Amino acid sequence: MMTVQQLDVLRDQLKQELSSSSSNLQKVGQLLTQAKVGLIELGAFVPVAGKTDPNVLVTARDILEAGAYYSVRIKDIASFERYIAQLNTYYHDLASVLPPSTQMYPLIGLNLLRLLSQNRLSDFHTALETIDLDQLQSNQFIKQAVDLEQFLMEGSYNKVWSTRSTVQGEEFMFFYDILISTIRHEIASCSEKAYEYLPLNDASTLLFLKNTEELLNFANERGWKVNPAEQKVYFGTEDDSIVEIPQEQIITRTLGYARELERIV
Repeated sequence: MMTVQQLDVLRDQLKQELSSSSSNLQKVGQLLTQAKVGLIELGAFVPVAGKTDPNVLVTARDILEAGAYYSVRIKDIASFERYIAQLNTYYHDLASVLPPSTQMYPLIGLNLLRLLSQNRLSDFHTALETIDLDQLQSNQFIKQAVDLEQFLMEGSYNKVWSTRSTVQGEEFMFFYDILISTIRHEIASCSEKAYEYLPLNDASTLLFLKNTEELLNFANERGWKVNPAEQKVYFGTEDDSIVEIPQEQIITRTLGYARELERIV
């Protein structure tokens, strides 16, 4: 049976490997597996307040936090979601018996960004209800997600795009890029209904694509036809339904904002 001291050593090795500029993710995965066995043996994998040593609970929380970051590093979203579900017990149910964690709000903010990237707005608002009100605007990790959700509700996709330069950490960038991809496909779906075609430059600007090559790849993914001679992309949608005004307004406004943003930058 693993001792508390051995579990502490594993925890320290995990944190050191993850914080390294050249971290070995395979080694991190192996350490996590060993640590989980230790948590089970010490009764901390499913903790109960008053029955589990608080020091072991702190170590267990540290290990689960490392596991959450590791999951994003290997792009395993389902695993990240499971780690967050486990950590919620430590962050909320055991908050009265454990010291605060410096990784609590970064990981909560990361999870909020995940929910936005998956367009799970109902779950996003449910998660917000568990956060202290003073943290919603004062904590940078929480505020970032709250602001992004507000931009999405406004249809101000250009503002979502412009925040890219402020995103810090590869874990946050991972979910941010998924969010941008989700937005890009939403704009594309509206464009297919609103227009027969668009000039290549306008289409690239509208979809937040950096160059023609990216546009060509995206057009191929959507089944669009690009005419290089005319410098136009034809959407080729077979949907002849009447275009709703809000869709066209959003596209026009986004395109205008994006052009303005280009001039400012």
